[in-house]
Amino acid sequence: MERMRPQEERPTATSPPPRWAVRAAQLITLLALPTGLWRLAMMCGFPSGYTAAGFVPFDTPGAKLWMLMLSIVSELLALLSLGLVRPWGETLPRWIPVIGGRPVRPLAAVVPAAAGALALTALWAAMPLWWTYPHPDMTPVGRLLVGVIYQPLVLWGPLLGAVTVSYYRRTHGSRTAHTNTPCPANAATASEPMATVVAPGHGP
Repeated sequence: MERMRPQEERPTATSPPPRWAVRAAQLITLLALPTGLWRLAMMCGFPSGYTAAGFVPFDTPGAKLWMLMLSIVSELLALLSLGLVRPWGETLPRWIPVIGGRPVRPLAAVVPAAAGALALTALWAAMPLWWTYPHPDMTPVGRLLVGVIYQPLVLWGPLLGAVTVSYYRRTHGSRTAHTNTPCPANAATASEPMATVVAPGHGP
């Protein structure tokens, strides 16, 4: 008697993300651009709002490398938020070696995203108070400019948190529905015709 083979686990279909979540994720990718461009200008030798004395610590190879890496990592982290509203956030792209094509466990995306949202919210919560602190190493125009370009980062944490909640609801709901779907008992054997054993010489 041939044994039944277990069915392969396939990623369950999820509902599409709401439009507001898609727009929020797209907006996150733009929040770090102003500060990234500002750092790139400093890397090219522009004081970018600092006084001559205040710009000296930033005009070194080590400082320039740090600003470059910070700008790249910030933008990459912002781009990762798109995975919460794109198919590659639910199934890994096939071009990834070894694990490509496998479904993404919801908590593997939700936990880092939620932790990042909390950290970013705490990090930039005081940014609206920028102009209440003295900045003797900056010019008046530079003080105003830097305060303006850093304000969008205040939205990063709350937006990421909202998109993360939306992702969790979509993926958790689809898995729950899939788990609670009843499976017919002996479905594989019920559809197979039963063979009739006929003794030799006793045929119809």
